[in-house]
Amino acid sequence: MERISEAYLVPVLESMLVQFPFIIRGFHSDNGSEYVNKIAADLLNKLLIRFTKSRPRHTNDNSLVKTKNGSVVHKQLGYAYIPQACAELINGYNRDFLNPYVNFHRSCFFPVMVMDHKGKVKKTYPYQEVITPYEKLRLLSEAENYLHPHITLERLEAVVNQMSDNQFAERMVKARSNLFQQISRFTNWVV
Repeated sequence: MERISEAYLVPVLESMLVQFPFIIRGFHSDNGSEYVNKIAADLLNKLLIRFTKSRPRHTNDNSLVKTKNGSVVHKQLGYAYIPQACAELINGYNRDFLNPYVNFHRSCFFPVMVMDHKGKVKKTYPYQEVITPYEKLRLLSEAENYLHPHITLERLEAVVNQMSDNQFAERMVKARSNLFQQISRFTNWVV
């Protein structure tokens, strides 16, 4: 977002929600006022999305987000300062390259629950379970029921088959390089 306020949050939130091919049932946020406000709550209520927020001083509430930031966002965009005015450039890159890559072309581990001899359930992450989120969605029984009415598995399959995982990754790396060049030109121009 260009600024941390509810006025900037709602358009970004609407844009993000449209990008998901499946029905969003819940939204969990930090407890900052830019997220927890009447405008965001009204938008989520209108879409029948359950809204929950983190508890104050409970850092583990956001552990999944922090993990994803490290393994995906910071790996792609680094830790350097990005000017607020470049928010639209970042959002465009995320929409057109990063999100499709993560959902359709980037393999990740999915846990398998294993019960030990004492009855304790333990998560394991076997290499056989390394698949993309889209492939995991397809494995669900009645997967079509989780998608928006205008989205089909065939339509998503067409997105996947447009190019190989490696081809998409190469395309994304070029787009990221272009993005950083634009940000660099912007920061040099502003200074």
